[in-house]
Amino acid sequence: MAHIRNAALAAMLAVPAIAQSPIAEVICEPTGRMHDKLAQQFRSQQAASGMRGPEQIMEVWTSESGDWTLVITYATGTSCIVAMGEDWFTHAKEDPARG
Repeated sequence: MAHIRNAALAAMLAVPAIAQSPIAEVICEPTGRMHDKLAQQFRSQQAASGMRGPEQIMEVWTSESGDWTLVITYATGTSCIVAMGEDWFTHAKEDPARG
């Protein structure tokens, strides 16, 4: 009887849990539409960006509530959300040249 219960438990754990995301329906969109959605619907603003290669830019979008979204923008004009989270905190670094 214990082996049946253990098999049932293992089967339940093998099924991935479906995470609910406030933007679960968005994976990739044309860049303009993605930026509009992040700014208007989620009240986010672009906080940082950097080149990932000649064809990609990584963007971090943050909101005042601390939510953050990591977006890759491709040279083709498409942007994709690759990660999201909460409790974003910017670590201010003092510029030694400014004292």
